[in-house]
Amino acid sequence: MAGSRKNELRALFGGGLAPGATPAPEAQSAPKPETEVPVPAAAPAGRSSAGAVKAMGLSLNAMTREAEEARLLRQALSEGERVVAIHPDKIDSSFVEDRLRLDDQDDEDLATLIDSMRESGQQVPVLLRNHPEKPGRYQTAYGHRRIRAASRLGIEVKAIVRSLSDDELVLAQGKENAERRNLSFIERAVFARNLLAGGFDRKVIGEALSVQKSELSRLLQVVEAVPDALIRAIGAAPKAGRDRWMKLGELLTSKTAQASAMAEISGTEFQSSVSDDRFQLVFNHLSKPEKRQPAEPVLLKDNKGKIFAQVHTDGKKSRIEFAAGIDRRFVDAAVKALIQQYDAFVSAQSSKG
Repeated sequence: MAGSRKNELRALFGGGLAPGATPAPEAQSAPKPETEVPVPAAAPAGRSSAGAVKAMGLSLNAMTREAEEARLLRQALSEGERVVAIHPDKIDSSFVEDRLRLDDQDDEDLATLIDSMRESGQQVPVLLRNHPEKPGRYQTAYGHRRIRAASRLGIEVKAIVRSLSDDELVLAQGKENAERRNLSFIERAVFARNLLAGGFDRKVIGEALSVQKSELSRLLQVVEAVPDALIRAIGAAPKAGRDRWMKLGELLTSKTAQASAMAEISGTEFQSSVSDDRFQLVFNHLSKPEKRQPAEPVLLKDNKGKIFAQVHTDGKKSRIEFAAGIDRRFVDAAVKALIQQYDAFVSAQSSKG
């Protein structure tokens, strides 16, 4: 079944151009698809079945992805779109960021995509527009990861070039992200904030992200509560959903908490962890109950300045601690006097009530 889908994709897209289409001046023939990848040999006897189960899951995911890519490609071709080949060096990213990258590091998904394109080629074209400010260059509506993968592989990008307004570009960008569901909550929140900062109204932003007003408000609420430097240090954190990011925002309401979080991200453990673990480290750090510093004791001194007792207060409890060497008779007299003073105080309070 997977083989037939791959053959269908290659039959539709193996040549890089739609039937009858002529390449644009900057376009060249797309690379020929590589031969079918041989089936791996069976695992040696005694090996855990976990590897086989994982491989089966990956195969099913690949089949689902290929089927969706074939559908999108057929739709594009049926609508008369022309697929051209463009060198990735001529393509700029969208003017609105929608993904978080740590120091330009590649994530695991990109590595998987590179391997897939190395074996089977680029199955679905990216969507570009002619750059509005740079003649001869293009701007990406969607397909940033495929463009990066093609650049790493040193191959041309199969693309559809449309005339798009700014609104149409961000709607296309958001629509592809929503359909593929590969942006994390915080990436969608950053995308929403960037669109808002770019002057887009909330209606367009909601349509681009396919969210209602209430959900858009939550997205913006989180990026307002969590400092941008902290978001970028943590990264996409795909397993941390809306509720946990909102809770993190609540934990960061004070300047003290924000400073504590920023101190946490400089630690060795944080720096060596993956994005989801980075989120958890910050979350756990801020969730720890704050240790109360004991109040300074009140020092009781005689007329010569010598300390004879200290009053310690810890929360709602207080205690009197006499200095070593204090005459026991004085301690007994002080206790009696304290009892008399307390009874008098309680009586006075009762009469007021």
